[in-house]
Formats: sequence, C-alpha cells, structure tokens
Amino acid sequence: MEKAINAKIVALKNKTIPELQKEFEALFDGQKASSDNKVYLVRRIAYRLQEIEYGSLSQKAQNRLKELIALYDPVNNKAIRPKVSVETQARTKTRGRDMRLPIPGTIITKDYRCKKYQVKVLENGFEFEGKVYKHLTAIAEKITGAHWNGYNFFNL
Repeated sequence: MEKAINAKIVALKNKTIPELQKEFEALFDGQKASSDNKVYLVRRIAYRLQEIEYGSLSQKAQNRLKELIALYDPVNNKAIRPKVSVETQARTKTRGRDMRLPIPGTIITKDYRCKKYQVKVLENGFEFEGKVYKHLTAIAEKITGAHWNGYNFFNL
C-alpha cells in the first residue's frame, strides 16, 4: 500500500502543469488550483494523497497547532508585534516598525559574490560591520556599490 502512494507521488514530478491542475481538481472536490507553480502543485497533491491514505491530523492536534502558531508564530513574529487592523495599518506604518522586518536581534545573512554578509536587526536600524545604518538600502549600496532596494537585496 505504501509503495503505491510513493509511486503516485514520484509520478507527479513527471506530469505537466495542466495534468497537475486536473489531478488537483479531482482530489480537492472540483476546486480549481489557485497556482500554476509546479512545485506547489506537486506538494499539495502529495500531501492530499497521503492525507486520504493515512488520515489527517486529529482535531486535538489541529487545535494544539493553532495554539502554538498563535503563541509563537516563528515566521511572522505575530506574538511580538502589536495587532493592527487593515484600516489603521497604512496610518501606523509610518510611526511603527515595518511589518516585513524580523524582530530586533535577528541576524540577516546574505551571500553576495562568494562572500557572506551579516546584518543585525536593531530596534531602530541595522548594524553592519560595526556601524549602525537607518535603512537596509544603505547597506545594500555599501555591499554592491549600486542602488538596491534593501528588502529585495536581503530577500525580505
């Protein structure tokens, strides 16, 4: 039984995007795939195949997972950031920290032209090579010698 699931998952990698989208629709009760990204589709379909075969998480596990995400949320650090409504986000963005930034103390690492650069996120700025900068753009310019958007350069 396990070999059959593994074979189906391996076979997904050789399918075209339209074939994957049809498979997605079949497995998700006619729901259209929201993406044409092959890696995304393969992962979603593979997860669904395993979920059908082995079952999904218990309700208790799902509830605990939601609790942990609400408490820690390592991706977006929501536990540390203040709650801001969509309406007030535009107004408070100029006064508060940019929501794209990691929490203070985080080290941002960037490999550029075979050299590793590290930037420490501060409460009000960034530390790079012992000097404090107000914006990531200034650090990106110092590293590259050209104007870069700091968020794009550091993949934030």
